[in-house]
Amino acid sequence: MSKILIVVGTRPEAIKMAPLLKRLSDRPEFSVVLCSTGQHRELLDQVFELFAIRPNIDLKLMEWNQTLAQLTARVLTNMEDVIARERPDRVLVHGDTTTTMAASLAAFYARIPLGHVEAGLRSHDMHAPWPEEFNRKLSDIVADRHYAPTETARENLLHEGTPASNILVTGNTVIDALLDVVNGPLQNTSILAGLAARFPFFQPGRKTILVTCHRRESYGEGFRAVAEALKALARRSDVTLVFPVHRNPNVRCAFKAIEQDKNVHLIEPLSYLEFVYCLSMCYLVLTDSGGIQEEAPSLGKPVLVMRSVTERSEAVLAGTVSLVGTDKASILEKTCKLLDDQKAYRAMSRQHNPYGDGHACERIIGSLSAEWRSDAASPRRSLRAIRAVPIQQRKRSSLMDVMR
Repeated sequence: MSKILIVVGTRPEAIKMAPLLKRLSDRPEFSVVLCSTGQHRELLDQVFELFAIRPNIDLKLMEWNQTLAQLTARVLTNMEDVIARERPDRVLVHGDTTTTMAASLAAFYARIPLGHVEAGLRSHDMHAPWPEEFNRKLSDIVADRHYAPTETARENLLHEGTPASNILVTGNTVIDALLDVVNGPLQNTSILAGLAARFPFFQPGRKTILVTCHRRESYGEGFRAVAEALKALARRSDVTLVFPVHRNPNVRCAFKAIEQDKNVHLIEPLSYLEFVYCLSMCYLVLTDSGGIQEEAPSLGKPVLVMRSVTERSEAVLAGTVSLVGTDKASILEKTCKLLDDQKAYRAMSRQHNPYGDGHACERIIGSLSAEWRSDAASPRRSLRAIRAVPIQQRKRSSLMDVMR
């Protein structure tokens, strides 16, 4: 058997890795260990409950309002211990979080082969999103297997010197997770009835906008402009705003001022089941999230992204997503156009989702299984043998590339 250590720390990571974990666990050639760093605490527990999974290792590293340096140090040192104890044949990480970056570095230091799910995303701006652009680039440098969600991500990796043989275009596993929920719990009439009672905002004749906003690079003036735009939208008689507010105190303080506004509902963070329900019921989405840019198009929901750049350029090119930044006038102009112009709305809502067909996990597992069969047939080429090969020989990029 090949022992695979999957590391997650935040809710998005857990959501996107849950379908991969469950499908891998059903395969006899793999022994799977799930490690949670606990970078998000309650939010992680909700995902684990929904997908009926439980971490084998829970590091519980979350501390209130901790700095990135503090979190990075905790993840790195704790993952060093986990890897030494578990001795996995491969580590799998996802995306661009601090957990991902630090776990990747720990695997590199231990000379354990690293697979990066959702590899190759680039905004080409080291400070937006921040620190995610740095995190994902570092993880891609030390990985020897890159599971790229799109051809654009593959091209980014090739441009940076990643060997083509190390890259597999898979689609995004978040579509697998989304469809698992849509075709599973949301087909249950009693669950649907409970969700409808819990979220009575979705009324006929009203256009409900689902809002999420939490990016670090928008702290301060960006958040103030977004809040002003939301206040203006809430004055419309046909609009309801539903805003699950991130628990970060910087976010909560920034948007507390609109709490009493008519037609604005500031609510606690949603479980993934609740989120998918609200996403399926809303009219459009205003967000600075990366994952929602991938999920919403699968449900036919236009997405306006409150960021100046996005690492998910495919959605912009496909027409499912439009960048509005954190400028009040731009947010109002483009939101009102979708609210008032049915032709513009249909043009965005009917576009093809560029992020996959719900079979990303199958492609990743197929690659891992082929690797396992090759190693079983040729013991000298085992995964552990890769550890003895200097990382410079496995990849042409250097750590200095991160800063370019």
